[in-house]
Amino acid sequence: MKVLSIGSDRNIFSGGSEARERIIKYGKFAEELHVIIFNSRFANHGSPFTIQKISRNTWVYPTNSKNRWFYIFDAYKIAKNIIHNSKFMIHNSLITCQDPFESGFAGWLIKRKFKIPLQLQAHTDFLSPYFRKESWLNKIRVLIAKFLVCRAGCIRVVSERIKNSLSRSAGCKLRFTVLPIFVDAEAIKNTPIKADLHEKYPHFDFIILMASRLTKEKNIGLAINAMAEVVKKHSKAGLIIVGDGPGRNSYSLLVTRYSLQNNVIFEDAVPFEILISYYKTADLFLLTSNYEGYGRSVVEAMAAGCAVVMTDVGLAGEILINKKDGLVVPIENGEKLKDAIISLIENKDLRENLVKNARDIFNFWPSEGDYLKKYLNCWAACKKQKTSF
Repeated sequence: MKVLSIGSDRNIFSGGSEARERIIKYGKFAEELHVIIFNSRFANHGSPFTIQKISRNTWVYPTNSKNRWFYIFDAYKIAKNIIHNSKFMIHNSLITCQDPFESGFAGWLIKRKFKIPLQLQAHTDFLSPYFRKESWLNKIRVLIAKFLVCRAGCIRVVSERIKNSLSRSAGCKLRFTVLPIFVDAEAIKNTPIKADLHEKYPHFDFIILMASRLTKEKNIGLAINAMAEVVKKHSKAGLIIVGDGPGRNSYSLLVTRYSLQNNVIFEDAVPFEILISYYKTADLFLLTSNYEGYGRSVVEAMAAGCAVVMTDVGLAGEILINKKDGLVVPIENGEKLKDAIISLIENKDLRENLVKNARDIFNFWPSEGDYLKKYLNCWAACKKQKTSF
């Protein structure tokens, strides 16, 4: 099978990156894999990216667009050349798009032209009201996605939450595969500790860890607001926020406003091996997002043996069951969040029980080989589907 993939993860251009290695593994299951990546021609430190052959049968193509408004048009032009030069055949080819928005629309245009089956992927809960409220662009994206989903051969989603919300809202019968991004739980469990948060921050007697991009949807401000209340009762509790993003300055100002400089510490993003050590030496992992497709960091924390408190997003209710494997609180509810954090600070037995139950999940966790077989089956099933144009 020849596969054309369209997405926006520019990390694929970086040698040794997780995204690149993942694409190389997917390519082993295809006759050829061609990956088109949306990018601005000035995004790579002022220099355009170049076409790269990253394995025997896998190529990556940058759009090098003038700006984001040309992404779809440029991807379409590149795809036409790939399909002609590599002689894609209708019966043995597939277009897969990493989102049902801009890349999905480009994929649909290519499908209409060449009659090649189309798979859409949904990695975020775009039907959440918080997604729509975030920006006018997201409102347009929701409209695009609703237009496209009935015109795809199949849809790969990363959680039951997305599947259920799409099933309720779509005006057609959809063909789903629920397949999250793979988390190598066994490797996480076996990774030795190389950095101990309690040794690094010995003035804290309870360490809460967050690891994410510092962006609006992650709602880091909710965690900071909750910490302002937590420290009134537990003055030696500390919140370590690991990650980069455009919200760093505004969150730092919020910390200053609450006089939490001694309790809230920002760290730049760290290598994944170090992050695993952070998971293993923190007392609690916290996720406060307004929406998530899945919540991969939660799975990583659970595999590392860290108790979890999270908002009701992504895998909550599917992988992590409230009061069994972790604690789940309503979105944007600072009072419930504060209560959940304090309950785990004060109740070590509860914390240890949640960790034990969470670890039991990984007794039945798929291996990487099993996961890749499911991914191939997902492609193969979609290739056979007939859809409207």
